[in-house]
Amino acid sequence: MLDTVALYFNEQFRVWVVSVLFALGLAASPAQAVIEIEITQGGENAIPIAIVPFGWSGSGSPPEDIAAIVTADLQRSGNFAALNRDDLVANPVSGDVPRFANWRLSGADFLLIGGMRPEGSGYVVEFQLFDVLQQALLSGFSFQVTDQTLRSAAHQISDEVYEEILGIPGAFNTQIAFVSVSGKVGERTYKLQLADADGENPQAMLTSPRPILSPAWAPDGIRIAYVSFENRTQSAIYIQNRQLGSRIKVISREGINGAPSWSPDGKRLAITLSYEGSPDIYVVQIESGTLRRITDSAAIDTEPVWADDNTIIFTSDRSGGPQLYEVSARGGRAERITFEGKYNASATVSPDGSSVAFVHGAGSGFQIGVIDRPTGLFQTLTQGTLDDSPSFSPNGQMIIFATEKNGRGTLGALSLDGSVSQSLTLDDGGSVREPAWSPYSQ
Repeated sequence: MLDTVALYFNEQFRVWVVSVLFALGLAASPAQAVIEIEITQGGENAIPIAIVPFGWSGSGSPPEDIAAIVTADLQRSGNFAALNRDDLVANPVSGDVPRFANWRLSGADFLLIGGMRPEGSGYVVEFQLFDVLQQALLSGFSFQVTDQTLRSAAHQISDEVYEEILGIPGAFNTQIAFVSVSGKVGERTYKLQLADADGENPQAMLTSPRPILSPAWAPDGIRIAYVSFENRTQSAIYIQNRQLGSRIKVISREGINGAPSWSPDGKRLAITLSYEGSPDIYVVQIESGTLRRITDSAAIDTEPVWADDNTIIFTSDRSGGPQLYEVSARGGRAERITFEGKYNASATVSPDGSSVAFVHGAGSGFQIGVIDRPTGLFQTLTQGTLDDSPSFSPNGQMIIFATEKNGRGTLGALSLDGSVSQSLTLDDGGSVREPAWSPYSQ
């Protein structure tokens, strides 16, 4: 197994080597699934919003604090600054008519109120969003939920507020996949973990005594492809169905089987194989297993991602060091697209295809860089020394990535312009790597 990994991750590709070391359990601490999120840098022009605790017409305490979840979501985006609850001038609930003058004096530009009541075996949640300055109702609706879907309902409200005010779909009601490892050296347990975008509702999708690498979401938000080393001598690419709990083996050829990436139609995977010689890019039809070789080079070609239906971006050292290239999904001549720095690898493409984020090395350490595809404009977004595995949120507004903090493998998240950043850590001091942000569920 280690010989196969060594073939794939040569010395030039240092970030990949480090990622494998973490996945093999050489990061010190065991991992639990719960992620704690800390806002380390907020937006300078955050919009002031008052979010009033939702009314509750049932007995006892409400089963969930919807307003608190929405508050945390919106503040985590960096685009909103919620008024402190102690500073709220009133506590209106769903159906009340706000006194806009009072809320304007309190400094709020927008006001969110709501209510929740028991109904049948579940609850009815409703809310209204007001523009304080215009004294107008912007949005509001009600829906039925259960105990299991209360948090999802809160995230849906956050998405509605975000889109209504900013004109951009929210990404709060989504998930993050990542790889974690627990146990002592020689007794490791590897997990493909899923958690809500706020770190709650963790679940282990797959548990294995062997390494798991490179999780990748299908466009349907149901299937996840990944690399498994459960066979000691041979890697394999699998697809797991998170709803059914089933999985299929896609491919396991001699040598490297790595770096799966879904086509936009969800019918193909771009992958890295080396059974015909050096690592090259292939496309496999999932249903039939048919392979098409995309690159044929003596160099290391790896880490493919789809820019659109017809274009694949990949990493290659054919120019002497790792750089990003574009190639047709049917094969042909590859064109280099990165020129800043000596190291550019591990690309991810924004949902609209306009931006490419990647690991950038120039001087000391590795940071997350991004280029605008239409213009070629490049900028570095992070200041770390070992930042890797970037992944876009489904609305293209945030990037999640793996990094280190105090010697631990953690996750970071930042806005596309770099103005908002967050730190995501396992709450027991463990390590986590290779994050992948889910698409919107269909």
